[in-house]
Amino acid sequence: MAKMQKFEWTEDYSVDLKEIDELQKKMFALFNALLDLKEEDAEAKEFANMISEINEYAKYYFQREEEILRENKYPELELHSGEHKYFTKHTIALRRIVSEDKENLTYENIRELGDWLTDHIKEHDLLYVPFLRINRFIEEAGRQN
Repeated sequence: MAKMQKFEWTEDYSVDLKEIDELQKKMFALFNALLDLKEEDAEAKEFANMISEINEYAKYYFQREEEILRENKYPELELHSGEHKYFTKHTIALRRIVSEDKENLTYENIRELGDWLTDHIKEHDLLYVPFLRINRFIEEAGRQN
């Protein structure tokens, strides 16, 4: 299969929280590093290590996002958290099969993970943006009174 296009973070993914936007950007960079390894035909151990790094960073990113949502009493937090668990389970499974045979890491696998992330941001993360904005507005209005 021909080279795959890199993952590119754009403002369309912004959740209006600089910290979360930066975490998203790092996730995109990690996916691109995995693509680079695939293009270099790296060893299974390198693939497995990069997938582990993606998984560990995703856990940190998701935990931080969930903390912010919990602090703001986001009503869909449990559903949102469930989405995150799906991703981490999927990356653990992928790491296992890739460590057995590097040919198990395909561009399709990488695309599926990357698509999950971009779809999650667009379909789930962007849903909480108006909620957080309203909370911020109410909080700021309360401080002015």
